Amino acid sequence: MATSREGDRFHYRGLVIGVDIGGSKVAAGVVTPGGRILARTRAETPHRSKSPKTVEDTIAAVVAELRRSYPVRAVGVGAAGFVDDQRATVLFAPHLSWRAEPLREALRSRLQLPIVVENDANAAAWAEVRVGAGRGAADSVVVNLGTGIGGAVVIGGELYRGRHGIAGEFGHMTVVPGGLRCECGNRGCWEQYASGNAVTREARELAAADSPVARGLLNAVAGNPSLITGGLVSELAREGDLACVELLEEAGDWLGLGLANLAAAFDPELFVIGGGVSESGELLLEPARRAFRRTLTGRGYRPEPGVVAAELGNEAGLIGAADLARDALPRWRQGRRQRRIGTPPRRRGRLR
Repeated sequence: MATSREGDRFHYRGLVIGVDIGGSKVAAGVVTPGGRILARTRAETPHRSKSPKTVEDTIAAVVAELRRSYPVRAVGVGAAGFVDDQRATVLFAPHLSWRAEPLREALRSRLQLPIVVENDANAAAWAEVRVGAGRGAADSVVVNLGTGIGGAVVIGGELYRGRHGIAGEFGHMTVVPGGLRCECGNRGCWEQYASGNAVTREARELAAADSPVARGLLNAVAGNPSLITGGLVSELAREGDLACVELLEEAGDWLGLGLANLAAAFDPELFVIGGGVSESGELLLEPARRAFRRTLTGRGYRPEPGVVAAELGNEAGLIGAADLARDALPRWRQGRRQRRIGTPPRRRGRLR
């Protein structure tokens, strides 16, 4: 990137590394205050049977790689799981092996940088609100469709985290009592019907049944249903494969049902739909809007929230995590000054 020396100084004063930990990858990037990513790297997420330290090793490695080229001030980590209200401990991660894992302290001692740990969906939502599809909407709900379903609520321009820091776990709302088993331990969770995993499962079952309508899917994977992915379903749907179009419509129906429930609870101005499945675009979103309108409480007699696609794609999580860590820097500086002069810190308000 060709910039002036003055421009470089401006960027470097605000550079933060954002890390996004999903069920299958660790992605990291150096992010400017305006949300621009200057450098990226990624690594495979270790299998859940491995120790939490192995995941921490992966995070430390990608951060170290980026720090070799950029002077950064802090690290924000978006973790796929429940994060406590201090943004320090991962209480529970359904797709990883963390249980009450003190991730902030573990990384801070290794990296010697200020660390913020946030739920990955909260981080992605914050990015969309600040610099993406939700900018300008004071009250919005962001739903991320990936391996599972994450989400976040922004009220009055502030990220709402709940009393214990774990609001927004929409994917684990029960939509089918006694339904499909979820990795969280319950049955009938929303993410079992509208996530990327759900689309993949349904497509594989259709292909394994050797249904004539699945011929395009089977041809694409040389007759091996286990090779079918949600991305492949989206690709074939865009090419006009009717079975794949129907699979996305079915997921869209479930998505719309869940959005109607969220509208009844939060009455937002806008829904922003992100995550890998959302890359299917209108093939998913239009069925979702139809189902949403059919199910919305008070339909026809209330303002209807918009339903739009996210703009930042897979980079939203790391952009948002970086921005949240940058926002926290003044409070860290205040805390250090107070400790240095021996005065007790003021009671800290809730971070955004």
